[in-house]
Amino acid sequence: MSYFAAAVVRDEGEWSAAEVNLRGASDIEDVADRLRDVEPDADLSLLFVEADDAYLVILRLDEGEDLRIFGSDSAYAEESRLGALLVGDLKTSVTGLEESEEPRPSAAGTEESEQPAVDPEADPVGDADILADLGISAQKLLRLCAHEGMLPADVTAEVCQVLGCADEVEELREV
Repeated sequence: MSYFAAAVVRDEGEWSAAEVNLRGASDIEDVADRLRDVEPDADLSLLFVEADDAYLVILRLDEGEDLRIFGSDSAYAEESRLGALLVGDLKTSVTGLEESEEPRPSAAGTEESEQPAVDPEADPVGDADILADLGISAQKLLRLCAHEGMLPADVTAEVCQVLGCADEVEELREV
C-alpha cells in the first residue's frame, strides 16, 4: 500500500511543510514523535496521510501535545499495517454525528443537502472537529471526504487552501 504523508506546521503565524517517512513506525506515539520532530516549537502541527487514493488520516498536535486523529474510513485499519497503526484504536465512529449545520442556500437557491454528510460506504472515525477552529467544520470535513470523485489528495488540497498552506503542500508533491 502506498502513502503520502505531509506535515504542515505553523510557528509564529508562518506555515511550513515537510514530507514525513512513516516506515518502521511502531505505534501512534512514534508517528506523533515524527510529527513533533518536524518543528518542535510549532504552535500547531498537522499530518495528512493519504493512502492508495482511498484513505485520509489527519493527525493534529497543538504545541506538541494533545494528539487528535481523524480517519476518513475505518476500513483503512483492515487494509494495511500503517492503517491499523493510525486508526486501528479509534472506536468513535463519526457517522452518527448530528447535523449541526443548517443546509445553506446555494447560488441557485437550492439547499446543499443533496450531498450526504458521510459516504454511505465509508465509516469515518475519530475527531471530525479536528479542524473546526481553523475554518473546517466537522460537517465540511465529512462532506469533503464523502464527495464523489474527491481523492484524499483533493481533500488535503482543499483543507490546506482554507488554512493558507496549499502552496507548501503542493511543492512537496512536485518533488
